[in-house]
Amino acid sequence: VCTFQTISGTGAVHLGALFLARFHPHRPTLYLSNPTWANHHQIFTNVGFSLANYPYFSPKTKGLDFDGMLDALRSAPAGSVIILHACAHNPTGVDLTQDQWKEVAALMRDRNHFPFFDCAYQGFASGDLSRDAWTIRYFVEQGFELCIAQSFAKNFGLYGERTGAFHFVSAPGVEAGKASQNISSQLAILQRSEISNPPAYGARIASRILNDPELFAQWEDDLRTMSGRIAEMRRGLRQRLEAKGTPGTWDHITNQIGMFSFTGLTEAQVKVLRDKWHVYMTKNGRISMAGLNTHNLDYFAEALDSVVRETL
Repeated sequence: VCTFQTISGTGAVHLGALFLARFHPHRPTLYLSNPTWANHHQIFTNVGFSLANYPYFSPKTKGLDFDGMLDALRSAPAGSVIILHACAHNPTGVDLTQDQWKEVAALMRDRNHFPFFDCAYQGFASGDLSRDAWTIRYFVEQGFELCIAQSFAKNFGLYGERTGAFHFVSAPGVEAGKASQNISSQLAILQRSEISNPPAYGARIASRILNDPELFAQWEDDLRTMSGRIAEMRRGLRQRLEAKGTPGTWDHITNQIGMFSFTGLTEAQVKVLRDKWHVYMTKNGRISMAGLNTHNLDYFAEALDSVVRETL
């Protein structure tokens, strides 16, 4: 394994994209979930990748389109690069189960696909760092060569400090050590030409916490508190909408996890929310659950109920 400090998760994704674009022997098609974090598209096209999508979110069920995902990965050209969200999928909040991840890993092994994990919200999915890292660890245990873009912006509260890391895990074998050294040297050259040196302040804070058992335990407790509060807001929103009899089903609010939720609202409904109620979210209906609290939850539920009824 070789690791490089990066300018948060965005810098980690960019460094990985640049490395694969430069050194992958075939410049394969790169597959993104539909939908995905919007910046993925710009980052990968900027370094010359051709992009394709694999189905992920089902507007009908407001959950995972697992069959569509498998079909797309199965039909993708062998050796494609597949961008996978390690946990707390952005923007949908819909994650695979461990059994589903095992199916994906087996299929990707058969098709010789290359996994590129984006890990921006470790600790925000389940509140448990190890559980949220399970998918990556499983793929490593299965012998995949892969890379990981890791952000410390949200889970450390270091958004302005731009703290992150890029990891490349070489395939196991007698040449793994040498391969890791070669990859590390090339990443160092790319990093030097891009940013020279990443900022030190946020990284020193993260390093201090990660390497101090007492601080690490406190950090874990804080993550459990934060993820628990977000889950509480999910339950509160669903309860209020169901109590009002808001048209539609709202179980997806609590089925989804992490900071974000795909509400299922249309762009037109989002506009009404903004113009009439001064409630703001992205045009695709994604809301940040972290923005809800006990003081604004009733207002948001009232606004959502009103807009849904008005636009039936």
